[in-house]
Amino acid sequence: MRIATWNVNSITARLPRLLAWLESSGTDVLCLQEAKVAEDQFPSDQLRELGYESAVHATGRWNGVAVLSRVGIEDVVKGLPGDPGFDGVTEPRALSATCGPVRVWSVYVPNGREVEHPHYAYKLQWFEALKAAVAGDASGSRPFAVMGDYNVAPTDDDVYDMAAFEGSTHVTPAERAALASLREAGLDDVVPRPLKYDHPFTYWDYRQLCFPKNRGMRIDLVYGNEPFAKAVKDAYVDREERKGKGASDHAPVVVDLDV
Repeated sequence: MRIATWNVNSITARLPRLLAWLESSGTDVLCLQEAKVAEDQFPSDQLRELGYESAVHATGRWNGVAVLSRVGIEDVVKGLPGDPGFDGVTEPRALSATCGPVRVWSVYVPNGREVEHPHYAYKLQWFEALKAAVAGDASGSRPFAVMGDYNVAPTDDDVYDMAAFEGSTHVTPAERAALASLREAGLDDVVPRPLKYDHPFTYWDYRQLCFPKNRGMRIDLVYGNEPFAKAVKDAYVDREERKGKGASDHAPVVVDLDV
């Protein structure tokens, strides 16, 4: 079974690439983030023509998550129980579903913006709510993974140059402690292999030639429970999908499971 996670940075803008990638990659389950489309405008019909069912949680603004599956979708839960919300708004950042033998969460963790910004405190609160929400599945016997754009680089090796991020979000001790706390719920970091260079970066800014210069970050993560981690046969970053015109600034992270 092949599953993946991908921040597509607007499914409308990326739809031709997404459909082509699904056809060529043989992916069974795909967790999407940053759909940037309302649920009633999600391209479910085009995806269904390829054999994929869609579960979507989106409002048409800058976030939105989805799960696509060609092995069935059941027990869909939209939103994060205990979501703290931001400025009185609960944002569509989490969606869970059972797809065949595996249960997944597609998550788009808040960015945090700046360390002193209220969005940063919201980000840390959101992580606490996520940990509480996934604890039961994480300790269960069914393969389970929380996949998506975490907006945190777990270690210094997961950014191209720590000096470039001094004082910034995504690398602070509090954010990394939130990741460590999430793993304590019973989840392992399934680290993919890079298809080029030494580090499996998953995101490269559009600006300043970051992709050609490989100035990237590993912020798209797959956190799986013990049954999931034991079933992993391979994991890699499909860096090729970051290339060319109209690419997302994130690349898909692909995991092959023996389930």
